[in-house]
Amino acid sequence: MGLAKFWASLREREAGRFSNTAVFAPSEAFSSSEGFSDFDDSVQFKGSDLQAARVLERRLGRPPKRLVPVLMSVLYLLCMGVFYAMGVIAGPLVLMVAALIAFGTVLSAAYMRLRQHEERRSGDRQLRLPIVIASVVTLLLVFYLEPVTQIALAPFVFVSMAYGLLTLSRRAALLLCGGILGGYALVMLAHYLERDDSALLRLEALHFMALALALPAYVLLMGRVRVLHRLLQKTSHEMRTIAESARLDVLGCLNRRSILAALEEQKQLADESGIPLCLAVVDLDHFKRVNDELGHLGGDEVLRTFTKLAQQTVRTDDFFGRYGGEEFLLIFPATPLLPSLNSCERIRALVESHDWQEPLRGRVTVSIGVTQYVLGESVLEFFSRADTAVYLAKQGGRNQVVVQEPVGAFAPAAEDGEPQAPPHGYF
Repeated sequence: MGLAKFWASLREREAGRFSNTAVFAPSEAFSSSEGFSDFDDSVQFKGSDLQAARVLERRLGRPPKRLVPVLMSVLYLLCMGVFYAMGVIAGPLVLMVAALIAFGTVLSAAYMRLRQHEERRSGDRQLRLPIVIASVVTLLLVFYLEPVTQIALAPFVFVSMAYGLLTLSRRAALLLCGGILGGYALVMLAHYLERDDSALLRLEALHFMALALALPAYVLLMGRVRVLHRLLQKTSHEMRTIAESARLDVLGCLNRRSILAALEEQKQLADESGIPLCLAVVDLDHFKRVNDELGHLGGDEVLRTFTKLAQQTVRTDDFFGRYGGEEFLLIFPATPLLPSLNSCERIRALVESHDWQEPLRGRVTVSIGVTQYVLGESVLEFFSRADTAVYLAKQGGRNQVVVQEPVGAFAPAAEDGEPQAPPHGYF
């Protein structure tokens, strides 16, 4: 009762309102029945990736979920501002609402900062019920201080409930619903005892009856939305898992389709931007002999170990995938020839020095051919040059990295005073 009198005194002082085999010739690497069809498919695959990227970009443009309560509060504050401008509520009430919103925002931010080591989504879910309760208490408090604000109470109660219903169980939502109706009834009783206004009591009783009928029905209907939401989340997670599995080879690196799609995409990006692009073909030496001695299971284990060694060396921006059998492709986006060559040498040295189990100790090596993309050439010409380099590496004794530079029409012109580079060299 004292709070109401204090509030009345403030009103009086207020004046206004207002994401196989050894080596084969380049012509065999991309046959018309296999290689080119893969590149055609890769373009479609790339298109779907670009579409997903656009969706992600649109989503990144949306406000983060943790800002939703702030936006809801700002809308309510704006509503109170309109009431103030129309002269139906006091200015101190608007200031009190603004202070409560600021206090709640700071408190929520502090809580999230204390839990920053945990998963953010978990923290957001745990905050939803307290946020809904705090919103409802604020709405009821403002309603108690200014009965005219009951016009805005019901809509914002539904907004607050909608924010929490996706994470609240039906039982908890119904209990919250009962608490809202109970609080509303207490405010009605307080108004009647303080003001002894039967007209106001009848008006508030009508609002209460409408809210008492609509709110439980809203909670029960939103239960179906909650089930659908969880089903969509599960389906979305399964689809992401399937999509990720479809991109990977059994060895854990990109599969043939994905690595070819990445090669086509990076070629187009290089053509558009002019940034350097390098490609390496990596082939395990004498792998047929390994299969003959250890069997296919043993050979698969060698491939799996090599994949892990290579992935320890490549950067997160590089693309490493299995082209077929024991042959792998390594794409170096935005990387000149020398750094790419050094990365390939590190892979070769790491495989050679690895502690392989007997009888493989000192016998597992790789031959690598690397080249740099020339603007305007086809993917086939680009790949064929890298494949020629790995062929030269095997002809030269294996266990080495060979760089093959473009010749003929695609050879880059040497600057004045600089000697022309040889067509290929050994590292």
